[in-house]
Amino acid sequence: MQNTAETGPDARIDTTPLLDDPYAALAALREAGPVHRIAGTDGQPAWLVTRYDDVRSALADPRLSLDKRHATPGNYRGFTLPPALDANLLNMDPPDHTRIRRLVVKAFTPRRVEALRAPVRRIADDLLDAMAAKGRAELVADYAGPLPITVICDLLGIPAEHRRDFLAWSDALITPDPSRPEAMKHAIGAMLEFYTGLIAAKRAEPGDDLLSDLIAVRDDTVDGTEADRLSEDELTSLAFLILFAGYENTVQLIGNAVLALLDHPERLAALRRNPAELTTAVEEFLRYDGPAALAIRRFPVEDVEIGGVRIPAGESVLLSIASANRDPKRFPDPDRLDPTRELSGHLALGHGIHYCLGAPLARMEAETAIGALISRFPDLRLDVPRDEVHHRRTIRARGLISLPVAW
Repeated sequence: MQNTAETGPDARIDTTPLLDDPYAALAALREAGPVHRIAGTDGQPAWLVTRYDDVRSALADPRLSLDKRHATPGNYRGFTLPPALDANLLNMDPPDHTRIRRLVVKAFTPRRVEALRAPVRRIADDLLDAMAAKGRAELVADYAGPLPITVICDLLGIPAEHRRDFLAWSDALITPDPSRPEAMKHAIGAMLEFYTGLIAAKRAEPGDDLLSDLIAVRDDTVDGTEADRLSEDELTSLAFLILFAGYENTVQLIGNAVLALLDHPERLAALRRNPAELTTAVEEFLRYDGPAALAIRRFPVEDVEIGGVRIPAGESVLLSIASANRDPKRFPDPDRLDPTRELSGHLALGHGIHYCLGAPLARMEAETAIGALISRFPDLRLDVPRDEVHHRRTIRARGLISLPVAW
């Protein structure tokens, strides 16, 4: 593929290869040049950054804003959330980002997450018990999906009867159906109604959960000197982000990791022999085929130069995490799954101030879920031909549509 950054601002690369065979397409782009003009996820032109050093630097560059208000008018047409869901960390820069992140980061410290390991293992074992007698399962729907949604709902204090609805809403947002544009609008409206009602219920009857704690922070300061710490929209948006991101990233990580192991039976056998190596293996799963193909879209607040390419202020910048994590200049033989490689510095969970808030929880859930699965079913195998296993057709995220397995 040609480096379209050199052929004028209106030249764009067709993104179809990024859907059909993303790692091969990204390798070709990375070799051709560090920055390319493509059609973004909203159909508008965007700059795609492909090389590790450039992506890592850009992730921590304060000149690249997450706030859509810095976008050039008419240059960005992402889907619009109502203010009560849009005031979240994925759209914010400091100081608002710093203020809100500080309120919730203590819920995801390694110590607190480690205390959740035993409950997560019980959830995993219960799901595996339900699967065991059947001899086969659709692993995304029966295991990789229910586990993180149960964990994050328990953390937030969300009743079990609402979890199936949330899964449907999430799917509508993650992979919208072009033939049913009303489905996304319905999902957004339903989510807003759900969160508004849940917060009202928690206010009336607080529980021992993270959402009740956040409501207390909001209500205890609203009439005091620190009233600007958390607005009502920020509270609702934070609950939305924790639940949505806590589910989406982890279900994709677990599914991709299990498929990688089934594709590499020698690695699967090694992990069964030495389950203590799962901690390191999860880092390689994140690098090799992580859930975030792209970082959250950035908008330069001034003209910037990335990889020798000048990008005007306000234009969309897409940082390819998937490409950076397979850059051979950073990770030798990058297309090989190798948990023994030196893995520090992979970008699957971000870098800089926007580093994934729930990273310790995602790591622990993946380690626990994969360990329980391969221990329970030593003869785990695909239940369909390999060419019938497909990822969702989106350049934003990297997750399986389904993963039929048997044992």
